[in-house]
Amino acid sequence: MFKVLAVAIAIAATTTVAGAQAPAASKAAVKSTTTASTTAKRHRRTAKKETQADLQKAAKISEADARATALKQVPNGTVKSEELEREHGKLIYSYDITVPGKTGIDEVNVNAIDGSVVGKQHETPKAEKAEAKQEAKEKKTTK
Repeated sequence: MFKVLAVAIAIAATTTVAGAQAPAASKAAVKSTTTASTTAKRHRRTAKKETQADLQKAAKISEADARATALKQVPNGTVKSEELEREHGKLIYSYDITVPGKTGIDEVNVNAIDGSVVGKQHETPKAEKAEAKQEAKEKKTTK
């Protein structure tokens, strides 16, 4: 019983000493926590929707040069549609190119900064419809 009482007194003494120091320590802890959360809030960015004018200003390659580069990738092709967009953080010109006698389209992506081809793929009519449907859905949710 005496040992239990001695342990209880030791714990109480330690708690009292720690408690005497706690206000300063807890104030610092609270301050650093508050500062961290305020800083995190301050640095949180809202997604700014870029306009076509913004994208065109950022592009270093002209649309005509990008079109010529895309058409070199698809011999005998004709541009069906084109778009300047930011995709996966890259500013690109995206071209849908049709070829006589071939179903579907070839999509060619040209980097709008350096003019390099960053993507080329063939889309079947079915895949093209699915992509159009997905893009329409995304436009509805962003409005």
